[in-house]
Amino acid sequence: MKKHLFINGEWVEAKQYSPLYSPYSEEVIAEVPVATEEETEQAIASAYQAREVMAKMPAHQRASILNELARLLAEREEEVARIIALEAAKPIAMARAEVARSVETYKFAAEEAKRIHGETIPLDAAPGGEGRVAYTVREPLGVIGAITPFNFPLNLVAHKVGPAIASGNTVVLKPATQTPLSAFFIAELLQEAGLPAGALNVVTGSGRVVGEKIVNDERVSVITFTGSPAVGIGIRNKAGLKRTTLELGSNAAVIIDKGVNIDKIISRCVSGAFSNQGQVCISLQRVYAHDTIYDEFVEKFVAETEKLNIGDPLQPDTFVSALISPQDVKRALQWIEEAGQAGAKIATGGKAEGNVLYPTVVLEGDASLKVSCQEVFAPLVVINRIASVQEGIDSVNDSRYGLQAGIYTDNVHTALDAAEKLHVGGVMINDIPTFRVDHMPYGGVKESGTGREGIKYAIEEMTELKLVIWNRN
Repeated sequence: MKKHLFINGEWVEAKQYSPLYSPYSEEVIAEVPVATEEETEQAIASAYQAREVMAKMPAHQRASILNELARLLAEREEEVARIIALEAAKPIAMARAEVARSVETYKFAAEEAKRIHGETIPLDAAPGGEGRVAYTVREPLGVIGAITPFNFPLNLVAHKVGPAIASGNTVVLKPATQTPLSAFFIAELLQEAGLPAGALNVVTGSGRVVGEKIVNDERVSVITFTGSPAVGIGIRNKAGLKRTTLELGSNAAVIIDKGVNIDKIISRCVSGAFSNQGQVCISLQRVYAHDTIYDEFVEKFVAETEKLNIGDPLQPDTFVSALISPQDVKRALQWIEEAGQAGAKIATGGKAEGNVLYPTVVLEGDASLKVSCQEVFAPLVVINRIASVQEGIDSVNDSRYGLQAGIYTDNVHTALDAAEKLHVGGVMINDIPTFRVDHMPYGGVKESGTGREGIKYAIEEMTELKLVIWNRN
């Protein structure tokens, strides 16, 4: 299967191609274009030319296109779920769930397209403001440069493309090198849904060529990026006065207070730690369990972990499959070995077959270990013992990241205290940090990024506030 670049509403044959391998079977599943700087330039020029068409398009028409996209995507759910399973090694059940979420995300975008509004300003509240009428409007910023990761190749594209179209912008999309097929699929559906030529352009290739061109080009007004902190910081340093939304890494944690019903939360915690092979920005990576329930929690967590089905992502009962690359498997094994050498206990896992890393539970891992202080992005969780919730809060905050955190407690005062003290973008009370629905504000602090996603909030990032004043004097 040979794919082409999507530029100005047409499928354009690229000058260069490279094979795309399945992370699980390591077989070639497609030939993917590797865009040159010149081809990326064509995509940006196309988006720039189409920006006035999109800016003038009525809100109801933008909403109609997005609703039609959602309908088409729902119709072909199984087809795109299989694409995700093949290109990302995401277990098929989770791939189907991602498609369903993407349908909802585009529906949210269609709804929000009709809700972009301003406000009236009472200028006579200030001396000298008499006899004037003032109001604000939101205007699209123009060309959105969207750079997306491999772990949710359909839904994280939706979180950038959806609000961009809803707010009357155009898009140059660079999907992750490993997962471009689902992005091309969305381009096909949007073309069928009636999106004007040039409003969406999909260019695949290296970050050094395609990504650098998108970030540096003056015609691109907004960069929305999801990926590693190192790349995100580099983008911000190069973006100048461009608007940037950066959704970066995390080593998300949950605190388990004394008195919590462990049986009620175990399956939820295991799912949060190991779904999508732990390749989730808010994957549960650190657990701080109160001393009084620590042993019970560990015993039941390990037992539940060892029940997980491992293998082919296309099998319906598979829960854990291959990591995205052999390099990621090697890195995770090195980090696990470092933890063991430093005195941490490997309660289960710690081994790999091919690109499949077995779900791994590390006990009593020091905060300085890579498995604790860095983003592991693998099926690995560290469980540590704490004497108090305050100790847990301090441990959660002792991180360069701050995306989301969770706490399980039966004490309302403890919950409110944690909500106030946890230095993260989102606090989940009586839930894992891995919770996300697609219309909530989502983003972090510190090296977890800047700005917020969630359709309404992304639209604010992609539009400019304009003030209009009428002088009636």
